[in-house]
Amino acid sequence: MGKNAIVFGATSGIGKELAKLLVEDGYKVVITGRREEKLKEIQKDNSNNYVIKKHDVTELDSSEKVFKELIDELKTIDLVVYSSGMAEPNYDLEWKKENLTLQTNVLGAVKIYGLAYNFFKQQGFGHLVGISSVAGIRGNRHVPAYFASKAFQNNYLESLWMKAKRSKADIYVTDIAPGFVDTKLALGDTFGMASLDKATKQIYSAIKRKKKKVYITKRWSAIALMMRILPASLIMKT
Repeated sequence: MGKNAIVFGATSGIGKELAKLLVEDGYKVVITGRREEKLKEIQKDNSNNYVIKKHDVTELDSSEKVFKELIDELKTIDLVVYSSGMAEPNYDLEWKKENLTLQTNVLGAVKIYGLAYNFFKQQGFGHLVGISSVAGIRGNRHVPAYFASKAFQNNYLESLWMKAKRSKADIYVTDIAPGFVDTKLALGDTFGMASLDKATKQIYSAIKRKKKKVYITKRWSAIALMMRILPASLIMKT
């Protein structure tokens, strides 16, 4: 019996490339996103193993409806990946930008995390993966809502991991924290930029190993440790 996966936020970037690796590995993969034409382009590569669902994660009632439809259609779900994300510089603290970031990275994420976890608990097994960021380690004066939202995801995913360890169900929770990856979310020219291909392959390796938390690429484990101990006066110069 084949495995089923859902990738929320698969029209581009990490979500899109990860969905491809899952299909290559024999999964039937549901890909979601706001741009249906992009989903259809991806589906053309393998119409038998891709299922598309137009969906905006900021529409919370819609998330519940879509998740129920997918349960009815797939019956079992082995893996849920939340790859939707919003990052936009906000030098003047415009509420519209802050709000959209929080709607996507916090409320949208928590809604999917909760739906997935509770289904896995009922099903008896499952693997939940959140794509967070090394940005969650510290603050940032240019993109405050993004960095704060990723800190929220880091802590929320760890909380779910703790719940899973106490659960009788066979549930795994993985927090993927990428550094700079060559996607649309990359904010300008940055040091240590990883190719999308390299980053996605390391992410999938971590998923297959059911790791609790992984920094992508591997060099970011050391950088993350350094970022935690540096004083804020040095961090704000970057």
